[in-house]
Amino acid sequence: MKTNPMKINAGTPDSVNQQVIVIGAGVIGLANAVTLARRGFKVTVIDKEGVAAGASFGNAGHFATEQVFPLADPSLLPKLPKMLLDPLGPFRIRPAYFHRALPWFVRFIVNMMPARRQHNGNAIKALNARSMAATKELLTFCGRADLLVENGSLLVFETQDPRVMEQELALYNDAGIAVRLLSGDEARALEPDLSDAISGALWFTEVGHTPNPRAICEALADTLKALGGRIEIDSVCSLQGGNTPSVTTETGKVTKADKLLLCAGAWSRPLALKLGHRVPLETERGYHLMMPQHSGLKRPVASYERKFIITPMEDGTRLAGTVEFGGLNAPMSNARADCLLPHARVLLPKVFATARVSEGKRWMGFRPSLPDSLPVLGESQTPGVYFAFGHQHLGLTWAASSAELLGQLICGETPSIDLSPYCVKRFD
Repeated sequence: MKTNPMKINAGTPDSVNQQVIVIGAGVIGLANAVTLARRGFKVTVIDKEGVAAGASFGNAGHFATEQVFPLADPSLLPKLPKMLLDPLGPFRIRPAYFHRALPWFVRFIVNMMPARRQHNGNAIKALNARSMAATKELLTFCGRADLLVENGSLLVFETQDPRVMEQELALYNDAGIAVRLLSGDEARALEPDLSDAISGALWFTEVGHTPNPRAICEALADTLKALGGRIEIDSVCSLQGGNTPSVTTETGKVTKADKLLLCAGAWSRPLALKLGHRVPLETERGYHLMMPQHSGLKRPVASYERKFIITPMEDGTRLAGTVEFGGLNAPMSNARADCLLPHARVLLPKVFATARVSEGKRWMGFRPSLPDSLPVLGESQTPGVYFAFGHQHLGLTWAASSAELLGQLICGETPSIDLSPYCVKRFD
């Protein structure tokens, strides 16, 4: 691990030698931990499984700054019944879990209202604006700038109706996204193995991907240790704020600090409740199928019709993109991972024509999602405790930029953007 000591922030009188506990060793927690350590804090990260054990390991590896539209889209309403009941559809709720998820979906529908949707979209854009630059700076500091590949991404279409592509192009243009409309031949000029069935594509030119999401977390963890931080594997069962915040783990250990930052992803809801915050956090169960074949792709390729994404990785090709509501305890559905391979065969027939599911590795992880598509960032109502969780599909994208904002806030500086849209009090 190589760091540039000239870029380690000198800290402030309020930060030097203060103790901070960060709960969560995913990409959000580790990015915050390194950012705070650079500011002079003595940081301890506590996680029940260790570095990148969840969604930070299995995500699609896409820095998706083109995704500026809240998930609560009114156009989904007529499609929801079919989507939710289809066991292999891109968006599904397990029937036995429907009553548990219903309050979340009610809030989700409320966020489809035009004013709410515009507000939430603006807040997404604000976080996206600094994300690529912040990611590049953080990875460069960790000596792993190679883990960010900036070749953009493609959204490919199979439809023969040019109006569909033009309408999508107009939406992204209106949102200020850097995008180009390509013909099928132009898309194949970028990615020669794409199927002849591809009629066109949107090329998002200012986004990126990583060939190894786990390696990003490992680089952050190594950097944290080099800065004097620690990572402990233990389960937090309770926490307390005040002048001396503390956490108690299942082993009975009590750790006290000057500041406490909750970054526990899908497991943040019960811990926030212990501080009096009823956060409507729901768990999206995301799937991937990791295939050993190297696709030859230079960038992620998402399908407009099939609602999944293909990302080139160091050790093969990752197929990802389905969403299932089913909580934290239900077993994974192998079929939801397996169904991704037939889609990949259509888009990349030369690569996957003879591939078998048995060659790949299935994975399921938990995305922490809130009904307005915004994370919780900022102070809790309890002094000394801060929140950074609920980053839904954009945890990798927002990790560095949200860590910048929390670092500014915890050090008493004015954050670079207004944090009120992400405040936990919005759910009161």
